[in-house]
Amino acid sequence: MNLVGNWSYPTAIKFGAGRIREIAAACEQAGIKNPLLVTDKGLAGLPITGATLDLLAAAGLGRAMFSEVDPNPNEQNLTAGVAAYQAGGHDGVVAFGGGSGLDLGKMIAFMAGQTRPVWDFEDVGDWWTRANADVIAPIIAVPTTAGTGSEVGRASVITDSETHVKKIIFHPKVLPSVVICDPELTIGMPKIITVGTGMDAFAHCLEAFSSPHYHPMSQGIALEGMRLVKEYLPHAVADGEDIEARAHMMSAAMMGATAFQKGLGAVHALSHPIGAVYNTHHGMTNAVVIPPCLELNRPMIEGKIGEAAEYLGISGGFDGFFDYVLQLRSDLGVPDKLRALGVGDNRIGELTAMALNDPSCGGNPVELTSENVSELFRACI
Repeated sequence: MNLVGNWSYPTAIKFGAGRIREIAAACEQAGIKNPLLVTDKGLAGLPITGATLDLLAAAGLGRAMFSEVDPNPNEQNLTAGVAAYQAGGHDGVVAFGGGSGLDLGKMIAFMAGQTRPVWDFEDVGDWWTRANADVIAPIIAVPTTAGTGSEVGRASVITDSETHVKKIIFHPKVLPSVVICDPELTIGMPKIITVGTGMDAFAHCLEAFSSPHYHPMSQGIALEGMRLVKEYLPHAVADGEDIEARAHMMSAAMMGATAFQKGLGAVHALSHPIGAVYNTHHGMTNAVVIPPCLELNRPMIEGKIGEAAEYLGISGGFDGFFDYVLQLRSDLGVPDKLRALGVGDNRIGELTAMALNDPSCGGNPVELTSENVSELFRACI
């Protein structure tokens, strides 16, 4: 029998409107007395961040913040963050924000006590065992978008600023101890970010569902995650104050990140190098490249996608699902081609080589080669 898998599921999650007020209790639960709040540059000056710092300060936990985090965080951001963490004598991290703030916050907690460079812990084989697990600081994750699901992940994506390659850094103890999922924090999120992050969640669910690996629990989670996106993302985009739609999208984001331990595929294999080279928004990049990747994988997933379409209330099997994706993108204002995101066709060879080295390749239903990946890039650009 070849039904074999290594499975892991998320952590303690405090879900609901207004639950950011439990941030001090979450710190106590995680054993954190002097937290460093890590967020991105755009969030640093916003009221939701200030209010969270006020809650920490009122509980005697200080109001220390590090916000030198780029949209695609790199090892230079990480070095600066670790220095701030050590200088402040901190004993834990509150990772606050979208994927960039969450990913870097998790890595600061991971790397603050390590003696080896971060690239020694890339998600290759058992490299994660090189880390000293005893010095990894506790992490509380507070997502402010509904996309990456990094709040329930055991890894972070960090860009190598010299090679422009996105690398996945993995360790089981990078999983946050507590997650506070408060949809009120996403109210007022710009429409374009709502679209990009929401389509990121959809891509995670779709690729996990399509992956050939055996993980029936993730399969079901991915399918229901797609349903939540289908039903609620248009509402969240049309009315940014719709707290119910925002809440369901936060669930869909966590479900996508939980499900993709089953595998990702060509969508992410293409998106990672594009984001690293052209600094595009990850979720929006995923949204653009989905249709050509569906077409490539059709021979292997047509029946499976047909079953998903039936569950989602979409008629026409694979073709109906494909048309639905095209219509969803159009309705949400997603560009049809990568050229609209500033991606040119003069680096396809370089992008192809990077894509083939991406760990996401292993979960694609159709084997990825230099030939079909190059064709995918041409079709997407």
